[in-house]
Amino acid sequence: MRIHRRGFLLFLLAMPLGVWISPVAEAKPTRYGEILCQEKGYRCQEVLEGDKWASLWSDEAQRDLVKRVNRMNVRLRPGMTLAVPEELEKKDTLDLAPFPAQIEATGEREIRVDLDRLAWAAYDAEGRLLKWGPAAGGKDYCPDTGEACRTRTGEYRIERMGGAGCKSKKFPIPNGGAPMPYCMFYSDGYALHGSYEVPGYNASHGCVRLFPEDAKWLRQEFVESGTLVKVLPYGEG
Repeated sequence: MRIHRRGFLLFLLAMPLGVWISPVAEAKPTRYGEILCQEKGYRCQEVLEGDKWASLWSDEAQRDLVKRVNRMNVRLRPGMTLAVPEELEKKDTLDLAPFPAQIEATGEREIRVDLDRLAWAAYDAEGRLLKWGPAAGGKDYCPDTGEACRTRTGEYRIERMGGAGCKSKKFPIPNGGAPMPYCMFYSDGYALHGSYEVPGYNASHGCVRLFPEDAKWLRQEFVESGTLVKVLPYGEG
């Protein structure tokens, strides 16, 4: 078919710019389990079509532990790679903690967040590790805000808290409403809170996402106004 040059040029000029220049896609993040499964004491398991957490691990304690070491509670999808601890049936949560069992006692409770290891820890006043769990902090860049959205790091104190019905006043933009169950704010709008979208990599707008059951435990059993929160800088975990 013959195409007239002038007509073709007019056609190009009439086309929306977005058709010819597409935005740069976000790089696909590497999930924590993909790296962990290559370390000693773990094996790599690929998720197949139809696999679900409960079908792969019918034992609730084992299923919970595999979720924790992979730092994720999201729905499984074919092609994902999971880290599975060797001799899983003999392990418990503290056996696989990414934090030391004992730190220097400070005389007060402390929450420690490691954004590289994607985990949090709760220490008592004597420096004993009581509990730990998965976390997902802020990602490098958020397309909806057009800004960097890494989690604010440093030492803080819990300022205010909410219950199961806590919600964001900002996200999703523009009206907010995103669930933040058992929110624990430590610096302006930055908070620890429960989420069913802990994906095995830093993915938030800046808050620290936790498994909902962990956020509930922290909120109801551990945290009070003024509790110390230490968020380690990216790259120092």
